[in-house]
Amino acid sequence: MIGMKIKSDGWMNRVLKSLATLICVMGVSTVAVAETVHPAKLSSADLMGKAFDNPNTIITETPTGNILDITSLKSSDGKFASGMYKAGKSRFEITEPYGVDEFMFFLEGSVTLTSSDGSQMTINAGEALTIPKEWTGIWETDGYRKIWVIYSESGEGL
Repeated sequence: MIGMKIKSDGWMNRVLKSLATLICVMGVSTVAVAETVHPAKLSSADLMGKAFDNPNTIITETPTGNILDITSLKSSDGKFASGMYKAGKSRFEITEPYGVDEFMFFLEGSVTLTSSDGSQMTINAGEALTIPKEWTGIWETDGYRKIWVIYSESGEGL
């Protein structure tokens, strides 16, 4: 009906044009509602560990215990993500650049980072850290739980 030419100039023409306009408006409204996005919230219960009850939690079994990782948001362009992570005792030597820019806020435990130049820092619960994508070094921990926020220009590593 939209795009059809109606020959009558009477009331029927006005009704049909109004109906066509209403259908167009409703179509646009439906599309707008379907594309609505919402903020991603981590409640205080989530921060205490409940977030890992989500069925989308990725569980990786390791000899020192399970690693739990949940993504709370991934941006529509695929370059930014946030979530929570929990791991037990581990030590990693990062010899290739880290690959992503990552902000971390530690909720529990601590991590000791030794950069490739030998400088060392320890990040404890209640403290934050940002690791640049170029970083190399050693990551050591007896266990921790953190909130993470990652930016990756290519979208890899999210």
